[in-house]
Amino acid sequence: MTAPALRLHDVHKRYGRRDVLTGVTLELAPGGRLGLIGPAASGKTVICKLVCGLEAPDRGTIDVLGEAIVGKREAELGGLRQRIGMLFQSYALFDFLSVAENVAFPLEQRGGLPAEAIAARVAERLRSVGLAGSEHQRTAELSGGMKKRVGIARATVADAELVIYDEPTAGLDPVTTQKIYDLLAADQARTGASVLAVSSDVMALARFVDEIAFVYRGQVIYRGPARTIADAPEPIVRQFVRGELAGPLDDGGGAP
Repeated sequence: MTAPALRLHDVHKRYGRRDVLTGVTLELAPGGRLGLIGPAASGKTVICKLVCGLEAPDRGTIDVLGEAIVGKREAELGGLRQRIGMLFQSYALFDFLSVAENVAFPLEQRGGLPAEAIAARVAERLRSVGLAGSEHQRTAELSGGMKKRVGIARATVADAELVIYDEPTAGLDPVTTQKIYDLLAADQARTGASVLAVSSDVMALARFVDEIAFVYRGQVIYRGPARTIADAPEPIVRQFVRGELAGPLDDGGGAP
């Protein structure tokens, strides 16, 4: 049997007095596309950071691409991170580097490619996200939407085995949103990568992923086919997706 690309079991995470994750169990099959949705501050971004080893859980196990990562030191995670592409919600671009240098960073870290091949790959990625000709611009000069596209180019440039997208289309118009998801789908079909995607645009996300998991009060309380998410059997999921809640959907206390 093929091991899951991603497996979290009974994962807990607390910040100060706030319990952010209270027993998350989640799996992603190799080559699968899984979406994460839920109220603001429900812990979705925290899950992404835990998977990348950027933070450690207080309890539970996390296996990524066949490796158990809980308890590993920073130096031991370097090789695994080269197999992961990550788009951060806050962009996480290097302001002191040009657009091209930001996108090239994962390829340079991995090594093995000549400069000409890296430049060609970077140019192709930037062209695919509508930023051809921006190679020499500084990221500080870019709009939020442009920074998002640079982040997507960087996350996909190295053909990672696992790609994590945290709000890949936030701040983009509907036409650009669909173009971005078309690009991500084409990339995933070409590389066979496993994809974990977080988005508050549920309907756009549902057209991209195979399944959607709903995170609420620190746990995954529902998982099902993306195409039927608006008709999920759990009332709270249906209400969230359809925007039918009478008041705000409280997650239980300001989790990240």
